[in-house]
Amino acid sequence: MQTRHFGQLVALSALWGASFMLIRIASPVLGPNVLAVMRVGAAAITLAILMRMLRHRWPKGHWRELALLGLLSVALPFLLFAWAALQLPAGYSALLNSTAVIFGIFASAWLKEDTLTARKVLGCLCGFAGVALIVGLGPVEPSTQVTVAALACVAASGCYGTSTPLMKRALTRMQPLEIAAGIHLASTLMLIPGAVWSWPQAHFTPAALAAIAVMGVVTSGLAYWAHIRILAHVTPVAAMSPVFMVPLFGVTWGHLFLGEKLGAGIFMGGTLVLLASALITGFNPWQKWLDYVDAKV
Repeated sequence: MQTRHFGQLVALSALWGASFMLIRIASPVLGPNVLAVMRVGAAAITLAILMRMLRHRWPKGHWRELALLGLLSVALPFLLFAWAALQLPAGYSALLNSTAVIFGIFASAWLKEDTLTARKVLGCLCGFAGVALIVGLGPVEPSTQVTVAALACVAASGCYGTSTPLMKRALTRMQPLEIAAGIHLASTLMLIPGAVWSWPQAHFTPAALAAIAVMGVVTSGLAYWAHIRILAHVTPVAAMSPVFMVPLFGVTWGHLFLGEKLGAGIFMGGTLVLLASALITGFNPWQKWLDYVDAKV
């Protein structure tokens, strides 16, 4: 993997790490259904404007494929994570989100979009160990609601992991911006019925609306387009590697903006997370230097 692609994946991790904090702000007052449709709708509008500015055509002939991708990669995950935020701390959701890589590895191998290697499995183990140290899982009172919320996060992660190799295949037929805009538009239509039903109970506070604006425009719309652009150049598993760094940035944003304390786990866990991402993506920051030395010798 090229250095610039690895750097872009790290930047996406920073954005997605902030989204879990924003979900925790907006979901309790708006409700999961309204939060999901407003977030996805804002992303769809943002991407539609870009489609217009860059003179892209809507891929109407691929609406069935876009609907499936939208369901798996946007509509279901966003709704499930928004619902889980009512029961689980943001760190728990971010940690459970990392299971997407496991689903993605096996889905990519099954669809022959990637290969399953010992290095990637080792990377997954390092990643799980790292996020566990970062989040510093504390005692959560066990209950049916907590268990179901955790399962909802795993289901959302499964959707993410399964959809990524399918997205890679879609890139042979459509441009990244067309895919991003198409799946968000399709997802918005899917989420409207639930939002209409829940609309009367929603409380549109300034903080919730600001969180929606940031998530819709930046962490969903623009970031999703960037993610698909990167996916065009790397393997599906490599493209999913940022989920291991999401908890790292989630805890960092919490410290900077919410005054949360940093424990030793973030430093040890952060090292493991970066190692996991390098193992999964195949990124080696010293490779160019080693190649240069070999050439001189």
